Amino acid sequence: MSQTLLEVKDLRVSYRTYAGEVQAVRGLSFSMGRGETLAVVGESGCGKSVSAKALMGLINCPPGEVKPGSQVLFEGKNVLDFTPAEWSAFRGKECAMIFQDALAALNPTVTVGRQIAENLTVHHMAGRAQAMARAVEMLSLVGISQPQERARQYPHEFSGGMRQRAMIAMALACGPKLLIADEPTTALDVTIQAQIIKLIKEMQQKFNMSVLLITHDLGVVADIAQNIAVVYAGRIVEYGARDDIFYDQRHPYTWSLLRSIPRLDLDGKKQLVSIDGMPPDLISPPAGCPFAPRCPWCMEICTEEKPPQVSFSGNHTCTCWLHHPDAPKSDLPFQAGDGVLC
Repeated sequence: MSQTLLEVKDLRVSYRTYAGEVQAVRGLSFSMGRGETLAVVGESGCGKSVSAKALMGLINCPPGEVKPGSQVLFEGKNVLDFTPAEWSAFRGKECAMIFQDALAALNPTVTVGRQIAENLTVHHMAGRAQAMARAVEMLSLVGISQPQERARQYPHEFSGGMRQRAMIAMALACGPKLLIADEPTTALDVTIQAQIIKLIKEMQQKFNMSVLLITHDLGVVADIAQNIAVVYAGRIVEYGARDDIFYDQRHPYTWSLLRSIPRLDLDGKKQLVSIDGMPPDLISPPAGCPFAPRCPWCMEICTEEKPPQVSFSGNHTCTCWLHHPDAPKSDLPFQAGDGVLC
């Protein structure tokens, strides 16, 4: 088993609003080994991006707040206790992030090459001339043609796919141990999506780094992730290896997400499947299972008490009352039982 690089324990993040406290992340826990790819999937608003920002120390307070008791252990050190100087040394060098909107993340008034070089000079890894040479090298490495010319251009002169490649070059310039990719293929066409995912895989192997991939698209993670965490309403509802999630899913929400993926192998025209209902209001989160109002197999206890975590073979876990020994054995499109209550 690979050595643990990142361990998140009971991460809770809230935002203060005029309407009340929004509990965006409610007790997230997971771990990652060196060289591993973990995909965090779920609907928009489930807390994926907020979790990523918390790992990078980018939660603005106010209005955001990482709750006491939360722990983010990177190589055994709780980064949430870092001083500003320690955060500065950590970001970019030990852990880097590809943001969702590359055009918004890149500085429109600074050339792309200079923005990549800045990461190297901030961490005292190269002088100005060396940093610019390295920036050109990184642009070439991520597949941008004419890198010397492109390094002198501004973000608005790049296409969407090129901007995303430039973001990857910037993130990898210092050789981080952990790369957080927050929806790296959003707003890109499917051919460019495949290129970006392939590039991330190649860079992961080249730099021997771990990748935390955040996405709402299960189709994107099928070819890259070893493990998948399915998040709903700020909590992990199912966690397991890629094959566990795709071929042996145990939670109704995971099953519903997979059903909603358009299929190309079906004959004739088929109506797209959607998940009925809406995610819960996290200002007043439900006492029981957050998916209960949308679940076709909801029981009375689902609305009253938080479901227990059930462990299956390997590292496969699920939080659902349907796997409790006393739950009625009804016909389900996914397997119930066989688990051990944690």
